[in-house]
Amino acid sequence: MSASVIPAGAGDTSSTELKEHTTIVVLGASGDLAKKKTFPALFGLHRNNYLPKDCKIVGYARTKMDHEEFIKRVKSNIKTPTKPIEEQLVTFVDKCIYVSGQYDQDESFQNLENTLQKIEAGRPNNHRIFYMALPPSVFISVSQHLKKNNYPKNGIVRLIVEKPFGKDLDSSRKLQKALEPDWTEEEIYRIDHYLGKEMVKNLLILRFGNEFFGATWNRHHISNVQITFKEPFGTEGRGGYFDEFGIIRDVMQNHLIQLLTIIAMERPLSFSAEDIRDEKVRVLRAMPQIATENVIIGQYGKSEDGSKPAYLDDDTVPKGSRCPTFCAVAMFIKNERWDGVPFILKAGKALNEQKAEIRIQFKDVTSGIFKDIPRNELVIRVQPDEAVYIKMNSKLPGLSTQTVLTDLDLTYKRRFSDLKIPEAYESLILDAIKGDHSNFVRDDELDASWRIFSPLLHYLDENPEVVPMSYPYGSRGPPVLDDFTSSYGYKFNDQVGYQWPVQSTELPHKL
Repeated sequence: MSASVIPAGAGDTSSTELKEHTTIVVLGASGDLAKKKTFPALFGLHRNNYLPKDCKIVGYARTKMDHEEFIKRVKSNIKTPTKPIEEQLVTFVDKCIYVSGQYDQDESFQNLENTLQKIEAGRPNNHRIFYMALPPSVFISVSQHLKKNNYPKNGIVRLIVEKPFGKDLDSSRKLQKALEPDWTEEEIYRIDHYLGKEMVKNLLILRFGNEFFGATWNRHHISNVQITFKEPFGTEGRGGYFDEFGIIRDVMQNHLIQLLTIIAMERPLSFSAEDIRDEKVRVLRAMPQIATENVIIGQYGKSEDGSKPAYLDDDTVPKGSRCPTFCAVAMFIKNERWDGVPFILKAGKALNEQKAEIRIQFKDVTSGIFKDIPRNELVIRVQPDEAVYIKMNSKLPGLSTQTVLTDLDLTYKRRFSDLKIPEAYESLILDAIKGDHSNFVRDDELDASWRIFSPLLHYLDENPEVVPMSYPYGSRGPPVLDDFTSSYGYKFNDQVGYQWPVQSTELPHKL
């Protein structure tokens, strides 16, 4: 059965959509992020006719390479299973040009400007999108040189900045102050790719488009909320980079706190970017700093069979590093809706599966006719295999009145089998083209989230006696994890027979 699609309503906004006369400059074009995410996303927009009609794409990086080598890199992560897609790839790479240069020299950026002016010759306006697929160490230098040498006289400019946005509150503010003289807040798009994921974008509709959720979305009905991020692999030779940030900075302060704000926010006045972001900031301002007693940290060791290495076995990791690769933290929101409800955030590497999900557990039903009946849960699976399901109690078919835990299941690849779910980067780059800030992080939002996490980060950095608990590569995490979540009210269901809904690989028959 095919899905009925509701068109975008009047609440959808876009400041100024760049429909033509646009050049996209990808800085860091020779790096992994550009190769694996940025260029495939741009190709996805191209093949679906979402790029401005005369759009050109300029790659810029320090690596010296000719045009053929650059095009080979652009193509390397783009799969072309059909002839029409191969033909679209040919027209896409025709839009691509490469310029080599340094990140701290005016001469290099002036050379980039000469290339841009040749591309834009004859255009009445020169709109430019600068995508900084760069390490944070060069953010400030590159942004200053772009403003000095490559800011067009006629046209709209947008600067897309990749995370991490600092390492704590002070460094984040330093970065913001460095950008402020050259770029307005309206020109800056701080990209957190989790905000581009289909299920995350769906959260506002689920929450505010369904009355039965709205009536129970509060401390009177909800016991606890868990937001989980799990990766089944370790640092795999990238430990030197990861060690500088750790799991809290890498995942929790950005991806997971964004999910929390959308789950907890009040109904915005509209779907406009500022109305949505205003409500997210209000949630963050109602949250106290994280107490150290509400935190557990871990670091993965070898797998139980010895086949997978420990974090400290990675040659790029500093010897004796205390960097956490796992963290669970209980957070609270001091407002009328959520006071007393724990939000349990969990994130880790080298765990037993790949998963990102939100699990909202409701309180126990009134005792009396039922005894030890499982709690209801709303589970929103962000990745993989997007799904929403409600765990509910039902009568077991037969002559008895025995209850059984079952579910109402919306699995996307079954229900929406004829629709393609776009990649997060496709969605966010398109938002930047449209001028829609809704799914990008605002400066005061960034400030408020760092205020919550910075004291914990400083405590962990400054106290060498605080050592992460070891957990085996491929496990669920530190052994105390279940006791930790239980201490904040989460009840495990041990009813025999319940399983996650089967993810069938067969497409349903259409009526």
